[in-house]
Amino acid sequence: QVRLVESGGGLVQPGGSLRLSCLASGTIFSINAMGWYRQTPGKQRELVAVIINDDSTNYADSVKGRFTVSRDYAKNTVHLQMNTLQPEDTAVYYCNANLMSDSRSPVYIYWGQGTQVTVSS
Repeated sequence: QVRLVESGGGLVQPGGSLRLSCLASGTIFSINAMGWYRQTPGKQRELVAVIINDDSTNYADSVKGRFTVSRDYAKNTVHLQMNTLQPEDTAVYYCNANLMSDSRSPVYIYWGQGTQVTVSS
């Protein structure tokens, strides 16, 4: 069984910074990609940033230049450094991983439980 556990959310003032982390644990053979999505009430979950195994990244236009996604491959961890946060960044942030549990399994998508980020003065 695979678990994704996020940490690092909280309340921050506009212009501030937060760093989110997500640890994948359990039976993991390989992780193809890890990333972050966010969701606000009444809206669909949207991609924030993703990083794949060759370290290539993709960001939502709204966070380019402010957010940075990175991975620690040895620790099955993904981080999201969020700078210059704005009230519109307020959301529940979810960690996502595309991984295989063993060499013969298909690639499954796993989600964390979410962590609240609130940007407010």
